[in-house]
Amino acid sequence: MASRLQIEGDESVLLRVTHSNMKTFSPEIRFFLQTTVEAMKEKLWKKCGTSVNSMSLELYDETGAKTSVLSDNARPLGFYSPLDGFRLHVIDLDPLSVTSGGWLEDTSLVEKYTISDEAYGKLGGTFRKFKETMPLKQPPGQESKHIDLPLPYSERLLHLTSSSLTTLLPLHPFSPRYPDLLPTPSISDNYMEDLCANIKIGDRCEVEPGERRGTIKFVGQAETLAPGFWVGVQFDEPAGKHDGMVKGKRYFDCPPLHGAMVRPDKVEIGDYPEKDPFEDEEI
Repeated sequence: MASRLQIEGDESVLLRVTHSNMKTFSPEIRFFLQTTVEAMKEKLWKKCGTSVNSMSLELYDETGAKTSVLSDNARPLGFYSPLDGFRLHVIDLDPLSVTSGGWLEDTSLVEKYTISDEAYGKLGGTFRKFKETMPLKQPPGQESKHIDLPLPYSERLLHLTSSSLTTLLPLHPFSPRYPDLLPTPSISDNYMEDLCANIKIGDRCEVEPGERRGTIKFVGQAETLAPGFWVGVQFDEPAGKHDGMVKGKRYFDCPPLHGAMVRPDKVEIGDYPEKDPFEDEEI
């Protein structure tokens, strides 16, 4: 028994995690062998939503046979002699848990907010109100006016389409000279496509650098989203919006609430290991 507890400080195993209430939840998570069962439960709680006090853990080998029940919260994971490729099964014992009923996986079960057309018409600041005022802001005779302005290198370029004319303007949200000719901000598709050339499926990344980390799962154009290029990311934590399915179209597979579709300029590729939520805590 003593030999099983002799764990090197930097040893770890990669386990596939499953959940009793979620069929699509099966991420691979690396655990240090000296991590206690209680600390493992804390980490899993942030990923699957099952509370620590309602969580039971079982360990299965590569053949599917159960090797042990992790019943002692104070013992380190290494005591149970896990190997890479073993499966760690999370059992949610709370019948009222947020994971029960399947609503974390089936968004059709979530009640949607609706508003009548009459009530929407009474609201201010809506897109409908904006469209109603658009013709009033267009001066007569200026529909095809071409504005030739210097473009500083440091400023982004925007496309302005007026009738059959395309004019380039600098991004300036408070321009007093041509307020009615400034278009809705957009970024060149060529620029986004160039960024995608350096992004590969399987790459590790940070989204909004310094914030969320994850793995690239999709790169390309998405027919159910706005035109242009998109990057699908599986976050390490449940910080996303879906499981890889967007508006009825599946672009990739990932656990619920771990997926997101973002623009390429929001993604930074690099050697970004999964953050340990306890790495900054004092022991």
